[in-house]
Amino acid sequence: MAKRALITGITGQDGAYLSQFLLGKGYEVFGVIRRSSHRGVEDHRLRWLGVADQVTLLDGDLADLSSIVRIMQQVKPDEIYNLAAQSFVASSWQQPLLTANITAVAVTTMLEAMRIVKPEAHFYQASSSEMFGLIQEEMQSEKTPFYPRSPYAVAKLYGHWITVNYRESFGFHASSGILFNHESPLRGTEFVTRKVTDGVARIKLGKAHELRLGNIDAKRDWGHARDYVRAMWLMLQQEKADDYVVATGRTTTVRDMCRIAFEHVGLDMDKHVVIDPAFYRPAEVDVLLGNPAKAHQKLGWTAEISLEEMIKEMVDADLQRWRTAVDG
Repeated sequence: MAKRALITGITGQDGAYLSQFLLGKGYEVFGVIRRSSHRGVEDHRLRWLGVADQVTLLDGDLADLSSIVRIMQQVKPDEIYNLAAQSFVASSWQQPLLTANITAVAVTTMLEAMRIVKPEAHFYQASSSEMFGLIQEEMQSEKTPFYPRSPYAVAKLYGHWITVNYRESFGFHASSGILFNHESPLRGTEFVTRKVTDGVARIKLGKAHELRLGNIDAKRDWGHARDYVRAMWLMLQQEKADDYVVATGRTTTVRDMCRIAFEHVGLDMDKHVVIDPAFYRPAEVDVLLGNPAKAHQKLGWTAEISLEEMIKEMVDADLQRWRTAVDG
C-alpha cells in the first residue's frame, strides 16, 4: 500500500513543493487547511504546480485538538509534516499572540494528536534559522546556541524544543529541520526575495519605477524550497530521528541578491532601489550562515540549485505573471 503523508501548511510554498515531491514518490497526500470564506483561492500554489487535484484537503484548526485528532483518525498517516505557521517575521511583532498560538503551541497540538492516534508515525517539525538570531558562532550548526530576535523566532524555538522533548520522553520518531532561508516563485510577496523579484518584474514592464527596501546589508543563506523539501523527506526515512541544519553554506547580502535580479533583466539597481526605514526590524538579524555538514554526511543531502539560478527563475516567473495579467 502507498504511504500516507499528512501535511499542515500544505497551501504554503513548502507544503506545495513537498506535496509535488511526495506524489512523485507514490504517496497519498493529505493536507490540513483552515476553513475560509475564500475557498478555491488558498490552493493556488498547488494549482501552479499542477498537483491540486491529486491531494486531499481536510478542514482543521491547529488551535482545536479535537479536529486534528479526527483528521489523524481518518488519514492514519505514516508521516506527518508540520509546516504550518505564522511565518512572516515582520508580522510577528504586530501579531505576537497569534504567532505564539499557531507557530508555537500548535506544534504541541500536532504532537498530542499523534500521541493519541498514531504514535508510531514519523513526525517532521519545521524549525527555522531565525532561532539563531543574534548569532553566537560565525557559521551556525545544530550545536550553535540559539538567541531568537523576534516573536516568530521565539515561537519557532518553542516548537523546536517541544519536538525534542516528545522524542526523548515518548520515543517518537520526531525530527526538526532547522531550515535556513529558502525561496521560490511560490514565495509570498511579503518576503524580501519575492518582493525584490516581483518589484524587478514590475519595473522592467513599466508598472513601477522604484523598489523600497529596508536593511539591504543583512546577510542570508538562501536556497531553493524544492531542494529543502527533499531534506525534510530524507529526515523521516532515517532509522533514528534527529535534528538537522538545512542550508547552502553560502551567505549573500540582500544588496547582492537585488543586483542579481536587476542584472537579469538588464537594469541598474542603484537607479531603482530606495532605502525606507519603515522596513527595518525592531531587532535586526544581521547575518545567517548555515553549516549543512551533518545533513550532507547523514542524509546524503546537498543543495543543488544555486542562488543565481533561483533568483532568475523567480524573476522570470514574476515577469510571466505580470504579462499574463496584462494580456488577460
